[in-house]
Amino acid sequence: MQDTDGSQRQLHFNAFLFGCGHHGAAWRRPDSPVEQLGDIAFYEQLAQSAERGLFDAVFFADGHSVGSPDQGPRWFLEPLTTLAAMARATSRIGLVSTVSTTFYTPFHAARMLASLDHISGGRSGWNVVTSMFDAEARNHGMEAMPGHGERYARATEFIEVAGRLWESWADDALVMDRAGVYVDPDKLQPLHHAGDHFRVEGPLTVPRPPQGRPVLFQAGASEQGRDLAARYAEGIYAVAYDLPSAQDYYADMKRRIASAGRNPGKVAIMPGLVTYVGATEAEARRKQDEVDALLPAAHSLAQLGTFIGQDCSGWELDAPVPALPPASEFTGPQGRYTTILRIIEAEKPTVRQLLGRLAAGGGHCTMVGTPEQIADQIELWFCSGAADGFNLMPPLLPESLDEFVDRVIPVLQRRGLFRSRYTAETLRGHLGLERPAARRHQGREKALQEVGARPPGRG
Repeated sequence: MQDTDGSQRQLHFNAFLFGCGHHGAAWRRPDSPVEQLGDIAFYEQLAQSAERGLFDAVFFADGHSVGSPDQGPRWFLEPLTTLAAMARATSRIGLVSTVSTTFYTPFHAARMLASLDHISGGRSGWNVVTSMFDAEARNHGMEAMPGHGERYARATEFIEVAGRLWESWADDALVMDRAGVYVDPDKLQPLHHAGDHFRVEGPLTVPRPPQGRPVLFQAGASEQGRDLAARYAEGIYAVAYDLPSAQDYYADMKRRIASAGRNPGKVAIMPGLVTYVGATEAEARRKQDEVDALLPAAHSLAQLGTFIGQDCSGWELDAPVPALPPASEFTGPQGRYTTILRIIEAEKPTVRQLLGRLAAGGGHCTMVGTPEQIADQIELWFCSGAADGFNLMPPLLPESLDEFVDRVIPVLQRRGLFRSRYTAETLRGHLGLERPAARRHQGREKALQEVGARPPGRG
């Protein structure tokens, strides 16, 4: 299967690291690593496992509020700080973090991400989010989140300004002549940006990153989110429960990317993927059932009730899910409700099994079986216009990641679907992306004249 440039098309994988695993009861296991969540060695070892599997990157989401304490661990170490330490324990794997365009400023984010790119030798990536919860906004001096349209307008300006900051140093701006010239002032470019949301003078305080700019990821779901991803994203994290929904999203995003004047073949779309691996399918399902059984029933049923708009507290856990109204009759949020209906139709789960499916990745694809069975499904999605790879969401850490790396990856390698060694040093290289060309610097004095400004200290 060939890529647009004639090369052999191969899968991309990110490892989405989250707490003790993506299953809501992962931390409740007797042997869970819950006591290690503040220990950087735990994350370094996870990154080393993903690097052993030749993954493109590890990825951290981020949140700015605690949430409900009975949900278990969600956030602990700040992700960019954590990734900087992980960079020293690895040599090739990419390092991607969520950074909110609602709570940061472009200068702050650009400086941190450029620093991570230097520290890692060109392996940083930025997952752009606009955030969504009022509880987070209240930790940043707001009463509530801005409206959806305003958040996306701010995000668009944020991305544009961050990009200009990364380009504000020419690649050869550093002179480092000990006779007295550290940087060539004609190769620094002020921004003088004054927009609707930000005022940024520039240039950045960090020289141009090794990759030119960090790789930009986005998870576009809404119309505005999809359009933002189509314009800017170099990798897209997607949510797709089954093959048809993945194919629909994939086709829509590739069309939007092309309409934005970009090459769709250079933007990897990676749905989330939860896997349970066993020597037999029965063993894999037993692993899934064992962690499902640790879910607190009352809390899980209450959460399900919010998703489907009815009281579930009296439902029998090991009985089939009671009949639910069709989506056309449901007045609440449609996305998750439709996914729940599809899970029920396709899998015929018991109530307990449905709770487990929702606790491990929510609406993301879940594959349960032997390494060969999981590889079969991955290959089907990859070859049928549904995915360019996957954002792996291990339900249990570290074992689900290790099982995927040690048992599924070799099957994909034997089939020629995944690399057998790293051939690049940077995250851009892993994704087959070119380093962006530097913007031509016109000289500091000329730039200031063109915007009608005067150099500091001049009358």
